[in-house]
Amino acid sequence: MIPNGPPLILHIIRRLSVGGLENGLVNLINHMDPQRYRHAILCLMDYDNFRSRIKRKDVDVIALHNQEGKNLSIHARLWKVIRKLRPAIVHTRNLPGLEYLFPSALAGVPARIHGEHGRDMYDLDGLKRRYIFLRRIITPFVNQYIAVSTDLANWLIQTVGVHPDRVTQIYNGVDLHRFFPRDGSRPSLGPPNFVSAENLVIGAVGRMETVKNQLTLVQAFLQLLDQEPKARERLRLVIIGNGRLRMEAESLLRDANAHRLAWLPGERNDIPEVIRQLDLFVLPSLREGISNTILEAMASGLPVVATRVGGNPELVEEGKTGLLVPCKDPVAMAGAIHSYLSNPKLLSIHGQAGRKRAEECFSIERMVQSYVQVYDRVLSRTMGSRKFKA
Repeated sequence: MIPNGPPLILHIIRRLSVGGLENGLVNLINHMDPQRYRHAILCLMDYDNFRSRIKRKDVDVIALHNQEGKNLSIHARLWKVIRKLRPAIVHTRNLPGLEYLFPSALAGVPARIHGEHGRDMYDLDGLKRRYIFLRRIITPFVNQYIAVSTDLANWLIQTVGVHPDRVTQIYNGVDLHRFFPRDGSRPSLGPPNFVSAENLVIGAVGRMETVKNQLTLVQAFLQLLDQEPKARERLRLVIIGNGRLRMEAESLLRDANAHRLAWLPGERNDIPEVIRQLDLFVLPSLREGISNTILEAMASGLPVVATRVGGNPELVEEGKTGLLVPCKDPVAMAGAIHSYLSNPKLLSIHGQAGRKRAEECFSIERMVQSYVQVYDRVLSRTMGSRKFKA
């Protein structure tokens, strides 16, 4: 029978929880015209209360509760879900979802799209032979690739060997209504008496895992405390997020007697409000696709210090909206932060330029429009004049 509503897109991801990829998916669903496409999310593992960020009530979220490691039965379970839902499009993301394009094809899904959003510690540079081999053997089952950065698009073409016509590059978008510059003085932030109007608050937001490398930021902060006169009175550090590095970061700060100058509260559900209270945003990661947190900081009128990796140079215009430094280099990072400490006018100049760049290049509306165009084109090309059967 012909479906009563718009075509269904089934998004296959590892887990629906706090993360840049997941944040981008939720933004896409929340801001897409419900008359164009319906959505469902299939989690290979599970999901948590991050699901509540999805505003649309018609979005099913399904968990297969797969365990780490190989479990061949998941292919059969996924095939059954697909046969039940009958999506018009399956959209997988990153390496964990790639192999499930094969059962999607066997289940008769007309259009199959794969997105590359960044890499993790198991293959930071995207050069491990076994993963390249897997990507190449799955290529025939992919109708279109979407890369969130030019860096990733070039890697798909030059390293994996995907034809350029099958790769579309779409930047993440940021909600310019949720993330906007602070107006007036800074409200209270962190514990009582943690900050004042005179403080320079340096902040980072993200999973506290190895690939995000917040320890380099902590080391840079401690260097500034040791080298800069009166830094202990002026500088404050905020790191929002949870993960395996949190305890180690707290230990470094405690050993340097700097724990009262830093606030590491774990995960928060008021990220826009917290970012607005910062003065400088720092991203010390080892690898990035396109960082949502950089976009959120730019939209909030903050200058950005980031590592020169992945798609970061595509977001941060060096010397205009922020500064770029090598990864794993706390000395260089401390030097970049010191540029703002010694010249506070740069905070405003670079922050305003970042907001303008976010408005002109990285709106959510622009992102959603680009995705809809890809969905329309791939569905039209794969189905031709046939009606989609539910």
